[in-house]
Amino acid sequence: MRLNSVLPNFQADSTKGPIDFYEWQGDSWIVLFSHPADFTPVCTTELGRLAVHQPHFEKRNTKLLALSVDKLDDHVDWVNDIKSYCPDIPGDFPYPIVADPERKLAVELGMIDEEGRNDPSQAYTIRALYVVSPDHRLRLSMHYPTSTGRNVDEILRVIDSLQLVDRKPEIVTPANWTPGDKVMIVPSVKEEDIPALFPNGIDRVTMPSGKNYVRTTTDY
Repeated sequence: MRLNSVLPNFQADSTKGPIDFYEWQGDSWIVLFSHPADFTPVCTTELGRLAVHQPHFEKRNTKLLALSVDKLDDHVDWVNDIKSYCPDIPGDFPYPIVADPERKLAVELGMIDEEGRNDPSQAYTIRALYVVSPDHRLRLSMHYPTSTGRNVDEILRVIDSLQLVDRKPEIVTPANWTPGDKVMIVPSVKEEDIPALFPNGIDRVTMPSGKNYVRTTTDY
C-alpha cells in the first residue's frame, strides 16, 4: 500500500457484526490497524489504550478498526480480557475487531511481514496501521515489529497534522509538532501572497545559505 493509493473495499465479519468497509466508513477518517494475535500481552495494551482514547478519535471524526488473523470467537472472548486489563474503558468495547482467519485481507493490505507472507502456518499480522481519509485514500502508514507497541498520542498527532494541512494546504507541520505549535509555510508560497494567507504575520529564519525557505507561523 503506497501513500495516496485507494484502499480496496472489503467485506468481513467483526465483533460488531458484518462490515462493508466503504459503507461503514461513510464520511469519516479511519484508523485501520492490525495486531499479531489475540490473547497476547502487547496487543492487549494497544487495543485497550486505543479504546480508552476513543473519545479523542471521535472528536477528530475518526473511527477505529482492528484486524488480525484470529477467529471471530477468539476476538469476542479476548475483548473481555482487554476490558478487565483496562478498567478505564468507558462502557462497551467501542470499536470492531475484524476476523481474517484466511489472511486474505492481511496479505492484500500488506500487513504480513516478508518472511511470513507465503506461510500461513507461521505468518501473523505485524503491527501495521493505516490512516485513511474519507475518500478511501491511504494518507499515512506505520509498520512496527511485533515486539514494539505503538504510541496512541503519536497516532492522534499525525491525524491532527493531516486534517490541518487538508484545511490549509499552504502549511506543513515540523518535527515534534503538536496543535498550537508553530507550523511551517510551504516553500512554493510566494512572498507577495503571505499577507493575504497569513494576516496575523509570520516569522522568517535567516539561514547561512541565504535562501529564504524557513518561514513559520501560528496563524492557522
